[in-house]
Amino acid sequence: MSDFYQTGVIATFHRLGRDNTGRLEEELSWYGHERPIALILPSLYSELEGDALNVILRELGTAGYIREVVVTLGPASEEEFICAREYFSVLPQKTSIIWNTGPRVNDICRVIEDAGLPIGEYGKGRAAWMAYGYVLSRQEFHAVALHDCDILTYSRNMLARLCYPVINPNLDYDFCKGYYSRVTDRLYGRVTRLLVTPLFRTLQRILGDHQLLVFFDSFRYPLAGEFSMDVNLAKVNKVAGDWGLEIGVLAEVYRNTSARRVCQVDIAENYDHKHQDLSADDAAKGLNKMGIDICKAIFRTLASEGIVFSEAFFKTLMATYSITAQDMLKRYEDDAAVNNLFFDRHQESLAVEIFTKGIKKASEIITEDPLGVPLISSWDRVISAIPDILSMIRSAVEDDNQGPFGPVSHRPGCHNRRAHGKDGRAF
Repeated sequence: MSDFYQTGVIATFHRLGRDNTGRLEEELSWYGHERPIALILPSLYSELEGDALNVILRELGTAGYIREVVVTLGPASEEEFICAREYFSVLPQKTSIIWNTGPRVNDICRVIEDAGLPIGEYGKGRAAWMAYGYVLSRQEFHAVALHDCDILTYSRNMLARLCYPVINPNLDYDFCKGYYSRVTDRLYGRVTRLLVTPLFRTLQRILGDHQLLVFFDSFRYPLAGEFSMDVNLAKVNKVAGDWGLEIGVLAEVYRNTSARRVCQVDIAENYDHKHQDLSADDAAKGLNKMGIDICKAIFRTLASEGIVFSEAFFKTLMATYSITAQDMLKRYEDDAAVNNLFFDRHQESLAVEIFTKGIKKASEIITEDPLGVPLISSWDRVISAIPDILSMIRSAVEDDNQGPFGPVSHRPGCHNRRAHGKDGRAF
């Protein structure tokens, strides 16, 4: 059972008392008639062969309040796209697969680029952005929810709690962010624990209680990939195309709605998904690259708020961050001791050192190029430049999904694996 303490400038909804999934789902089904929900699943083809997605599909099979599931597929060949269509066809909801590297979607991307609008590189950000465009093209949804496809501890309760604050008209929030603890025999979530939160606190010590920093620091797990939001936010938000995606989402929410209409909800007693390597020796991989991208996103967002950076500022920032992160590391070590968890102080300290170098690297990049790679254009901007773009997206996705399956299970490269229910049968 969680605490019920409210902190920061956004509402926090805790996990209190017994499981109430049934009641939440019943209300979501009722409200969903007038306020339909589309669930977006960014997925790599490789995740179709993992255990996590099999469980996710089994749980989604009972989520009748979801009107449509939109799977936005990472780089995939035609063979892999066809296999993905077959794999996700077990879901009872209407399910659409976006073939982001297919010729139809690529043609749309070229049209947008020819209009002088940035669409970013292939990645989760661009995949989610294209899914928003497709959902908007349907003109029937009140809200979208999004979560990853590698959640090993997934349950339908997680999705119900994520959707409820946005769908229930008596709550009527514009944006809801999921949060959770990441604990097994040890503490995980190193980037949040040892970089993002200490960096927010450090920036507040230097800059004072800047409203944006207070907003960021109000989130218990700012890097969580699970959220729901009103479709109007999906229309006006720009999207980051790198590991700064989650910080970029929060920055756009801050700009485009009121903090009173933003909340976070405890969606899981524990959460486990694939863990990234620290990659201490390679700044282009793993948590090392993630940290640099996140720092760049934070610095550029603050610069857009009028904060002026200098070489002296960044030197002070790195020195203050290092002390703040080490102080918080001691707290986590003591927390682990109280809960009889394994804690590797050397590895945790190494992570702080790597993140400190990441801050330095990000500051050098920001100093040299304050604007950097532009964010992916918001859909309202794209629509204003290309008025028929949404109908083009809808036609492309529907045409891709209406093609013949063929003998999928016998095609070379298809893993011939389907999601199954608890009784072993396909849905």
